[in-house]
Amino acid sequence: MNQYLLDTNICIHFIKGAYDLGSKIQKVGFQSCYISEITIAELLYGVENSSLERRSINLQRVINLRTSFAERVIPISQSLEEYAKQKAQLRKIGRRVEDFDIFIGSISIIKNLILVTRNTKDFINMNGVRLENWID
Repeated sequence: MNQYLLDTNICIHFIKGAYDLGSKIQKVGFQSCYISEITIAELLYGVENSSLERRSINLQRVINLRTSFAERVIPISQSLEEYAKQKAQLRKIGRRVEDFDIFIGSISIIKNLILVTRNTKDFINMNGVRLENWID
């Protein structure tokens, strides 16, 4: 059975109820889906950039997501060596990728998870990453 790591952009759309992602997650099995600590950090950064009126609502949504995935939030520390390898390889081929994306891709590689993202171009040059786009 396939297991999945949900990228930050997928979690944002899921929280917003967009693209019928709830059904897609249900179809593959909620227990088969994981998120990374990096995604939580990026979502919290988004909360901090929210308008004052939306901040508490957005924070509660992130808290709810984090609680739902409580036992399936993968720590960044598990991917440190893979991150270093991937970043060096990307640099050698002249491909600049944001560090958080490299960490997320590295987590999917070491945990043998399919990375679900709308931004496949950010990960396509990482060795060993498996990608699915559930939106486009």
